[in-house]
Amino acid sequence: MKKISMLMAFISLLALADPQPVKLRLALNWKPEPEFGGFYDASLNGIYKKEGMEIEILPGGVGTPVIQMVEAGKVEMGISNSDEVILGRSQGAEVVSIYAVYQTSPMALLTHSERGFKELKDVFENPGTIAAERGLPYIRFCEKKYGFKNVKVVPFLGGITQFLSDKKMTQQGFITAEPILAKKQGANPKTFLIADSGYNPYLTVVIVRKDFAVKNPELVKKFVKATQEGWRNYLKNPALANKTMVSLNPTMDPETFQEGAKAQIPLIETAETKKFGLGYQSKERWKELASQLLELKVIKTTFPAETYYQ
Repeated sequence: MKKISMLMAFISLLALADPQPVKLRLALNWKPEPEFGGFYDASLNGIYKKEGMEIEILPGGVGTPVIQMVEAGKVEMGISNSDEVILGRSQGAEVVSIYAVYQTSPMALLTHSERGFKELKDVFENPGTIAAERGLPYIRFCEKKYGFKNVKVVPFLGGITQFLSDKKMTQQGFITAEPILAKKQGANPKTFLIADSGYNPYLTVVIVRKDFAVKNPELVKKFVKATQEGWRNYLKNPALANKTMVSLNPTMDPETFQEGAKAQIPLIETAETKKFGLGYQSKERWKELASQLLELKVIKTTFPAETYYQ
């Protein structure tokens, strides 16, 4: 009996010494691309595992209902944008952001350089066509600020076919993707960040259920710590994560992945993140964005800014 007791005690010690990692699912809102590079790096290099987590990254696509998936408990974590979080909260979704990748939104409008535009307002003050998702908050913001008297807004169909087919066409896109693809097709795009208009939500934010964050504060801290390390690695050397993402998303070639990873660096690393760390979120930014969405009538009410993020 004594030997059995000693054996059981030894087994218990082994279990304590090597606990099983906490398994978490992270749902992306798009296909694997450079905007998710740090998450893949942290997974591939064992950074999450070192912090006691096993993260399963689930690729997304058009219309992936990430907020609903997180709210329903189908996944523990998901990728969204801060304006979507505020909209979701106004509709009753109890989710919060715990990490913000893009400090400056990569959303942009692409024009043909031959048109000679110097700044964003030129796109709206000159005759032409803009391919964009008109219902999105940033388009509402631009319409309110610049007006659409001189431009025709048509549905954005994805890709860059619309842009390439018409020299007077402007289209929406991420500065890390569509401009690079357009150049590869022989176009000479000029890109203007939507953030220059004054509408600058955090993009690629990690969301969790509010009760998950409350019940698992240490786990959230470990996730943030590991994610910061993964993003630091990716910004310095994206090769490993890019290789994996190319295999998962062959529609984007390796060179575009490399160029996209480089283009996004100044949008992720800012004076604030150098001071407070990657993934930083400020109360002032969340408050301003909520006020903008309220003014645009995207939402009917706001919550205290600090309740949108953890």
